Amino acid sequence: MTTQEPPQQLSVSQLNRLAKQLLEDCFAQVSVTGELSTLSRPSSGHWYFTLKDERAQIRCAFFRNRNMRVNFQPQPGQQVVVRGKVSLYEGRGDYQLIVEHMQPAGAGALAAAFEALKAELQAAGWFDPALKKPLPPAIEHIAIITSPTGAALQDIVAVLKRRWPAMKVTLLPVLVQGEQAAGQIQHAIAQANQLARSASHDFDLILLTRGGGSLEDLWPFNERVVAEAIYQSELPVVSAVGHEVDFSIADFVADLRAATPSAAAELLSPDQSEINSKVQLLRGRLVRAQRRRLQHQREQLQQLNRRIRDPRSRLREQAQRLDELEMRLRRQWQSSQRQRLARLAGLQQQMLLLSPDRQQATRLNALTQLQARLQRSVQEQMRRRAQQLQALQSQLRQLGPEQTLSRGYAIVLDQQGRAVRRAADLQQGQRLRGRFAEGQVALTVDDSE
Repeated sequence: MTTQEPPQQLSVSQLNRLAKQLLEDCFAQVSVTGELSTLSRPSSGHWYFTLKDERAQIRCAFFRNRNMRVNFQPQPGQQVVVRGKVSLYEGRGDYQLIVEHMQPAGAGALAAAFEALKAELQAAGWFDPALKKPLPPAIEHIAIITSPTGAALQDIVAVLKRRWPAMKVTLLPVLVQGEQAAGQIQHAIAQANQLARSASHDFDLILLTRGGGSLEDLWPFNERVVAEAIYQSELPVVSAVGHEVDFSIADFVADLRAATPSAAAELLSPDQSEINSKVQLLRGRLVRAQRRRLQHQREQLQQLNRRIRDPRSRLREQAQRLDELEMRLRRQWQSSQRQRLARLAGLQQQMLLLSPDRQQATRLNALTQLQARLQRSVQEQMRRRAQQLQALQSQLRQLGPEQTLSRGYAIVLDQQGRAVRRAADLQQGQRLRGRFAEGQVALTVDDSE
């Protein structure tokens, strides 16, 4: 006969903790369908509600870090599907469900259809990043496909007006929910491409957009016909459907996805204030560069001015050079003449020493020839020297004061014939002469400053 051991004595806290561990281990992930009841939303951001059916109910806790991802507004009496884990609130011993996800009842089938189409199109390569068309570097005209009465259009227009008012937009109005929405969206995408091909509209891209909503509301953007229209579009397509947490098939097929309509407008438009700042920055750089260039050119000009010599100094040097050449010419001619005369005297002396008449005649003939050659040589040399002298005189005239006078200038001379260089050296009543290229005039100093 065995003796039964007495049960372990537990405190209430220990019992609740053990029960909580047991529930969480056995029901780590469950999905439950029921009706919302007694929904409360305290300032903490957490949601507390009861999920019930015809025969039972369960308390639920939906904490803020999880419920902020819900893309619809749950209301008491609404049928929902929640996913989470079973637990126990130790403080009261209440059995409860810790919710991690919530969606309206009936959305499960839509979600399954979404995942199926997503997998099919991904396998077909419709999401391939290599096939994405790049956006134009400068966007000037956007074809917007959305509802004309939706908040998305107003948000886009407001952002564009603030950031880049010059942006041109054309609205292609469509329904964005309901059974007819997908067909209208498909037609609008094809219409935008047709208008661009016909050159009647210079669209740079298509912006497909709408505001947030439930999965049912966003379903037209998950239709295959819309995905196919985006995939076949020649124009780049930007998708901005729903809120940041919403993803549609259109987002995956589009060339670029924006989190929200406002984010799309921000993405597609330059910021005019930023551009103005860049323009001002570039303008400042240009002004500074121009100033540096002008300063550099000014310094070069100053250097050139310092290197330019006074023309009068050049005239003096050229005149001195001319005198030197003239003296060298004279010395060379005189030396050559003396040499010729000395040679002639020697020949004459030799002739006197030869007494025979024939030798005398021969020498006389030779002497005559030498005299003729000497004369021709002297004349030729004199001619070359005269040509050199004329060239130097022409150069001197070009550099002399007469050339300056011929260009309209005048020289003021005092009574002694000296050039007047400073007005301060003149006295009132002093008589002067003004020399021009042609003629002279008498001048009298009336006033000097």
